[in-house]
Amino acid sequence: MSLMEIEVTGAKILFELPFGITITETQVNMWIVMIAIAAVCIWLTHDLKVRPTSKRQIVAEFLVKTAENFVTGNMGLRWKWFVPYIAALFSLAMFSSLISLLGMFAPTGDLNTTLGWAIMTFVLITFYKIKTNGPFGYAKSLTEPIFIMTPMNILGEFATPVSMAFRMFGNIASGTVVSALVYAALAALNNAVFGWLPGILGEMGEKLPILQLGLPAILSLYFDVFSGVLQAFIFCMLTMLYIASAAETDS
Repeated sequence: MSLMEIEVTGAKILFELPFGITITETQVNMWIVMIAIAAVCIWLTHDLKVRPTSKRQIVAEFLVKTAENFVTGNMGLRWKWFVPYIAALFSLAMFSSLISLLGMFAPTGDLNTTLGWAIMTFVLITFYKIKTNGPFGYAKSLTEPIFIMTPMNILGEFATPVSMAFRMFGNIASGTVVSALVYAALAALNNAVFGWLPGILGEMGEKLPILQLGLPAILSLYFDVFSGVLQAFIFCMLTMLYIASAAETDS
């Protein structure tokens, strides 16, 4: 990965292996998120009973029911088998953003992550369009309403994963940048306000981050929590709607 790529995606190279293989901060943090989610799932589903006898099983059943209602409510009952994919996607997207609360780099702040998820959605959309209309029907749909629109229709097909990827990446990355800029600005303001004090008072005023208390926490609450959960919800909602719409396309 070049320096330009690091600046764009925000991911740092942690290890460089032979044959040009690199391990980035995104990859490590994503594995941490996946292991944590898997561990929670194993713990919640361990030793289940026919009738729930523990709060752990009640929570597990509530989460499963919520995921089922979320998918079937937007895609229909025939898509109930799609619940594991959407639940996994939502969990990964949400916790990959919330991990920044621990001071770690959010994998969703790396364009490679969101683009990978968007490409999976694009593949599924295309698959169901071809499955519904057949290869020739799908190809014909790209020439409608008139043949001259074919290049624009093809660009429109590829615009779907690009827009989905950049929407989540842009919101998460911009939140990180804004929070960092505000924190740095408050540090400079803190030095300017308290730096004029004489002697030890001025030194203490510059070292104590008085003006950095409060506002950064509020911004973090919005960008890391609210925006992270909201973007995960929007990404999964678009995934469901696009795929369900592709399966219902009539040539």
